[in-house]
Amino acid sequence: MEKLWYTQQTDFLSQLNPRDREELLAIGDQFSCRKNDLIFQAGSPGDSVYFLSDGRAKIFQLSPTGKEVILWFCFAGEMFGMAEIYRRGRREVYARACCDTRVVRVNQQDFKNYLTTHVEVAMLTIDLLSCRLRALGDLLLDIASDDVMSRLIKLLTRLSTRYGIADGDAIRLEIPLTHQEMADMIGASRQTVSSAISELRKQGFLNIEHQHILIHKSEELFGRCLRQPMTAPSTLM
Repeated sequence: MEKLWYTQQTDFLSQLNPRDREELLAIGDQFSCRKNDLIFQAGSPGDSVYFLSDGRAKIFQLSPTGKEVILWFCFAGEMFGMAEIYRRGRREVYARACCDTRVVRVNQQDFKNYLTTHVEVAMLTIDLLSCRLRALGDLLLDIASDDVMSRLIKLLTRLSTRYGIADGDAIRLEIPLTHQEMADMIGASRQTVSSAISELRKQGFLNIEHQHILIHKSEELFGRCLRQPMTAPSTLM
């Protein structure tokens, strides 16, 4: 899993020393969102950066046909809405609360001023941006070159490095996901992803309990996909 260093959990706020964190949050304003509320939307001014105090949010785009394409999920402590920090453009993505959520919003110029006097925080910001760029690059390559089964297994690999915890001999993903959300993350239809998941369950690789995925025989599952292309049934192409 070392090759997936860029998918590790990025609780940005917890990496700051207490004084830097306190100063950062002091220049922002906090607000609450209910489940399914938009935090920001495509076309809105990109004049702020956001930090998740509590809850979960998803960052996504809409295809020309209106299909939701999930880019990543944000959890407590994470930063998002950074793409427009310097170019002052309008948002090109959406951010939606997945549950009742608290968010800290920091004005763009205030954040830039803060970074100029907090070098370590600026370096952490660059590191975070590089990780997300690498992860999105991998996703684009997977969509262009892999069948749905392979893309699903690679998604489970990335999710396990970021959200997985040991549960006996298995890995439990501490993030509830629907089949539709997984489909939206790999550019596939819900029906095709459901078929792929059913196949993995039959092979003894997966259990799903209350939308939480339990992964069995993870080394075998992830290893064969990372070493070579996965052969999938024709119905999963």
